[in-house]
Amino acid sequence: MNINDYGFVRVAAATPKLKVADCDYNVYEMKSMIDEAVKNQVQIICFPELCITGYTCADLFFQTALLEKAKASLLEIASFMHDKPTIVAIVGLPIRKLNCLYNVAAVISSEGIVGMIPKTYIPNEGEFYEKRWFASGKDMENTTIVIGNEHIAFGTDILFETPFVTFGIEICEDLWMPIPPSSNLTLKGAELIFNLSASNELVGKHAYRRSLVAQQSGRCICGYIYTSCGVGESTTDLVFSGSRIIAENGSIIAESERFSLDNRMSINDIDLFALRHDRIKNANYLTPDQSTCQVLPCQIRPISADKIRRTINPFPFIPSKSEENERLFEVFNIQTHGLAKRLMHTGIKTVTIGISGGLDSTLALLVAIRAFDLLGIPRKNVYGITMPGFGTTNRTYNNAKELVTSLGATLLEIPISEAVELHFKNIGHDLADKNIVYENAQARERTQILMDIANKIDGLAVGTGNMSELALGWATYNGDHMSMYGVNTSVPKTLVKSLVRWIADTQMEDSSQNILHDILDTPFSPELLPADQNGNIAQITEDKIGPYELHDFFLHRMLRYGDSPSRIYYLSQFAFAEKYSAETILKWMKTFYRRFFTQQFKRSCMPDGPKVGSINLSPRGDWRMPSDASVAVWMDELLQM
Repeated sequence: MNINDYGFVRVAAATPKLKVADCDYNVYEMKSMIDEAVKNQVQIICFPELCITGYTCADLFFQTALLEKAKASLLEIASFMHDKPTIVAIVGLPIRKLNCLYNVAAVISSEGIVGMIPKTYIPNEGEFYEKRWFASGKDMENTTIVIGNEHIAFGTDILFETPFVTFGIEICEDLWMPIPPSSNLTLKGAELIFNLSASNELVGKHAYRRSLVAQQSGRCICGYIYTSCGVGESTTDLVFSGSRIIAENGSIIAESERFSLDNRMSINDIDLFALRHDRIKNANYLTPDQSTCQVLPCQIRPISADKIRRTINPFPFIPSKSEENERLFEVFNIQTHGLAKRLMHTGIKTVTIGISGGLDSTLALLVAIRAFDLLGIPRKNVYGITMPGFGTTNRTYNNAKELVTSLGATLLEIPISEAVELHFKNIGHDLADKNIVYENAQARERTQILMDIANKIDGLAVGTGNMSELALGWATYNGDHMSMYGVNTSVPKTLVKSLVRWIADTQMEDSSQNILHDILDTPFSPELLPADQNGNIAQITEDKIGPYELHDFFLHRMLRYGDSPSRIYYLSQFAFAEKYSAETILKWMKTFYRRFFTQQFKRSCMPDGPKVGSINLSPRGDWRMPSDASVAVWMDELLQM
């Protein structure tokens, strides 16, 4: 399987064992790591700053013997690379040009030395005195330098273009500057930045260095591969740890163990398609004049890999355990303050919420209670209305009543069966025909009650529907689809469940907590069809439309990254490898695309509601789509799988 066709490129940050000024030893270790990288199907490998000689050579950099040996070692590596067409190596060494000595990064492919990038910003303070040895390439125009018998491109304004990705290079201190060279390189087309570094360790420095790498990858919307020299460097004054960090668009996706005595390599697959998607969506990400930029072709053959070397999160909307408290607290507060602002603006001090005993209405009720507490309005002004119908089970009915009461809200019970039966009589519908009319009439009756009670008490009807339902159109038009303010409209189903569990465990007293946990264990169902003979829920939502965890994954990849069906299918098989077969995934993908395209008309007139994450289906926010758009292109691709 060619991962390049699916938008990935495999990179490695390498820290080899090293002896200061022993080029033969250093090259041997680098060659062994290149061999290892080839076995791991790495396509671009980056070594630390001045790795051929060692960074801490000090005045030995003035020695002709060392400089000539470094150049010969570079040629040795280039010769070693001739039979390795699937990988490019980036190495560091000192190079003399005319009357100056430069700290450079050399890019080597199977075709030879492609180009050299001199360091732009040379430190000369604290522990570093590089200006004693090296000149800056800052004001240098792109030129050439003779290495062996070849004229090699030399300069700071150079990009390297492979068949799959374009990359640029900066060196150590460059990253720490107000405007790093990578800022301009990425604007000119670099999708990856490789940083060859020699950053020593001090207490607290690693955290700052880590944040710099993550932030620069985010600002530049790029992959950022950082590698620093290891403990083999001289410890006369400093200690180096071999820090390696791979970041992608603001997130650290791979990180090294530091202070190792052995060769160490961090490998990851960068998601180029995701980066390109974010760049074209960012209207401020404009390409400046490229006339001064030299783009060098750099050949790499594609690789065939059984799997990708990165974690594909099957639950992209659910925060990790380490971030759970902070992220879920933010979501809950965004929802709460959205509703609170609407209440303050309108002067309304009462709300109605349809409480079914399911997760969505439970979350909406918890948000309303929190908003009323925030505004100092009595909880009794929250009217939780349970409206049992043909499919309501005792479990959900009792949970709905007990939850409203335990929270101190006002409970109203308004059965709808009689009213719906009268409606069926008036429109000539047979009660025995349990079709879509049978189901939707109940949903619309409930919405009418909520709206009318809201009018009666000078209140606002709070919607309960979530984003996953909006994506699939799993809502009755002008029924549960409609409200006066929808607090869950950008909260997907998988996040609803995580959020309710977090609220139950961290924000609630025992009396409400036990009820919430039983609601969490209740299957998803609209309960519009009669219960089975044992009184249990007969209509399971996920049996009809598919698992929400799959649909939320599809939705996230499609909207957040603009992924094609084939790419989503490819990633889904890694994300859900232990749970769903490829056939099952494909089946529900077809359902997802068919429903997503046919149900846009419901999203085009959805109520106001707060955006909580990176995706929102509101036509006033993130997603604008014609209701008549054809799904043919997407379905054709699915049919070819």
